[in-house]
Amino acid sequence: MRQESVLNLTHNGLTPVRQEMFQIEEIDLSQQNVVIVRSLYEAFAKGDVPTVLGAFTPDAEWWEAENFLYADGNPYVGPGAILQGVFLRLATEWDGFGAHPAQFLDAGDTVIATGRYTGAYKATGKSIDAQFAHVWTLANGKVARFQQYADTLQVARAVQQAAGA
Repeated sequence: MRQESVLNLTHNGLTPVRQEMFQIEEIDLSQQNVVIVRSLYEAFAKGDVPTVLGAFTPDAEWWEAENFLYADGNPYVGPGAILQGVFLRLATEWDGFGAHPAQFLDAGDTVIATGRYTGAYKATGKSIDAQFAHVWTLANGKVARFQQYADTLQVARAVQQAAGA
């Protein structure tokens, strides 16, 4: 058994009350969202793109960070646009591209993942080890929106050809 502080709404306002909580056997909805998002990184790492895309709503919005290499199509709407505009470009333009989450923050319908991107841009051979923060918004167990924040300068430098090349 665990103890939790809960708030009771009374006619006088909110009053803190301590009470025994029964053992929770099911994962609550927001924790399920973290499990879903974590599983998407695992599927992506295995190259299981159909599983990743299957977790999106038909009208899901994917937003790349401003000034990021693939922000030219913002927003990508729907799994097909996400596949064409982001995933296929990552697969064909990078060697060993990976998104490696280190932390997941549970904010109810929103899950924030922080971590690092790694890989080498094929055209230049330059590698990255860049920070990211991803904000995932879920509705009924499906991804409805994705927003990327990333070290865009490091990625831009990896993509740039050497001067005079």
